Amino acid sequence: MTTRGMLLGKFMPPHRGHQFLVDFARHYVDELIVVVGSLPDEPIPGQLRHQWMTAMFPQCKVVHLEKVLPQDPSQHPQFWELWRESLLPLLDQGVDYVFASEAYGQRLAQELSARYIPVDPGRMAVPISASQIRSNPRDHWHQLPQLVRPYFQRRICVFGPESTGKTTLCRDLAEHYGSLAVPEYARAYLEAQDCKLEEADLVAIARGQWATEQALAPSAGFFLFLDTDILLTTVWSQFLYGRVDPRVQGLAQASLSALYVLTDVDVPWEADPIRYLPEERKSFQKCCQETLIAAGCKYVAVSGTRQERVAQVITAIEAPSDSTQS
Repeated sequence: MTTRGMLLGKFMPPHRGHQFLVDFARHYVDELIVVVGSLPDEPIPGQLRHQWMTAMFPQCKVVHLEKVLPQDPSQHPQFWELWRESLLPLLDQGVDYVFASEAYGQRLAQELSARYIPVDPGRMAVPISASQIRSNPRDHWHQLPQLVRPYFQRRICVFGPESTGKTTLCRDLAEHYGSLAVPEYARAYLEAQDCKLEEADLVAIARGQWATEQALAPSAGFFLFLDTDILLTTVWSQFLYGRVDPRVQGLAQASLSALYVLTDVDVPWEADPIRYLPEERKSFQKCCQETLIAAGCKYVAVSGTRQERVAQVITAIEAPSDSTQS
């Protein structure tokens, strides 16, 4: 006889405690239904949480309960009836077991003519809550599944003219914070093109930069460091061709970083096959700054030695969010 179970949660966001709950339940029964409940005004969209849970647990049937329902029995005299009538259509022919870490599970199981199975009600196996993560994701980073991490991640982009130490600074910062440095995709692309750049290449470069960031983000720490980004591609496009392809502009707007680090030109020029403007670093830097301001981006301008630049960025990162320029 096939056994069926269900569990209900907001998963706002999913964390290791939820992973334990679902894994426990799916090993207890043959078939498990996971119900993601959401309300329109919650801080993380319900559709996104449903997508996360569906991707995390392909072995389960994950359904989304979007109906606006009372959240506590004190809010409505027919609280349990409303929930029973809303859940039963999602459960097909019903369930044998209801899994929960909280006391409501006992009554919910009764309403569904099922047996209640408590799962770590004292939060001893995985002592974490979604509210703790929402209030301070950085301190609870290890409790988040890789799939969920990019939602809370803070991206720091090193931004500026050629040969101003961007790559070195990006790597130094990633090492300091135990995270990853996203390389500049343009370099790999142009090396494969014999270092020849045409306007049409900028769309491919922007897409490659986007893909690189998306691929590395889940494995990174709370801070993800970018060695340039698509917004810088728009600067190059405007500087070289006097216009920006709408596709590049759209990707740039969709991937703006939380903080930009604008590098000064106070370091010697180092020749490189894919560096094109040795005499125009200062004017290019001005374009970079104007672009950041026009986009409303927070940024910090850095200069000096390698160590001084790292220290300046760390100070900006750890400072209150309203202390950087914008």
